[in-house]
Amino acid sequence: MSNNTSNKVAGLSAAATAAQAATTASAVSGASAATIMSATAGTTGAALASTAGAAGTAGGAAISSGMAAIGGALGGGMATGAIITTAAPIALVGLVGWGISKLFD
Repeated sequence: MSNNTSNKVAGLSAAATAAQAATTASAVSGASAATIMSATAGTTGAALASTAGAAGTAGGAAISSGMAAIGGALGGGMATGAIITTAAPIALVGLVGWGISKLFD
C-alpha cells in the first residue's frame, strides 16, 4: 500500500463522522429531551452516554443524564451530548482503520 492509503482512510472517516454529526444535529437541534431520546434510541452513542450517566440511574435516565453531562463538559446540553456520543463511535472506528492502514504504509 502507498502512503496515500492512510490519508484516504482518514478522509473517509472524517467525512463519515461529520455526516453522522450533521444528521444527529438536524434531528436534535432545539428538540425536547423526549425527541432527543427517540432520535438516539438503540445507538452505540446511547450506550456510550449511559456509561457517563448519573450514578444510581438506569435506562433512559442514565442515557439522558450522560448526554447532558458530556454536552455540559463542552458548554452545551443534552443535544450537544447526543451529537458527540453518536459521532464518537464512528470517529473511533475511523481512527482504528487509519492506524491499521498506517502499519501497512
